[in-house]
Amino acid sequence: QLQASGGGLVQPGGSLRLSCAASGRTFSSYTMAWFRQAPGKERDFVAAVFRSGGSRHYADSVKGRFTISRDNAKNTIYLQMNSLKPEDTAVYYCAADRSIIYSSIPSDNAYAYWGQGTLVTVSS
Repeated sequence: QLQASGGGLVQPGGSLRLSCAASGRTFSSYTMAWFRQAPGKERDFVAAVFRSGGSRHYADSVKGRFTISRDNAKNTIYLQMNSLKPEDTAVYYCAADRSIIYSSIPSDNAYAYWGQGTLVTVSS
């Protein structure tokens, strides 16, 4: 199970940190990712951290502003979001998969497990 939290209302230029807590004893074996879905749009890849923890991947739209990290001791991943823009408004979902291959990291249909989503609204 994945439980996402940390969403809320923030002004443009502000920051938020999302968390996603996972249950289970093999958390470190899973590639973890964040996706987002804006109203009326498809779900898009945001960021991922490979199961080894050493490789991180970002969508071009968030590079330099968002940072994904994981704490295997706490079975949790984080998404630090800085310099937020109105176009970052979306429901953010965390996802996990144990068998994902490198080339499939940005594909939402490659992830077997999903959290419930947390809403981020960027507005003045």
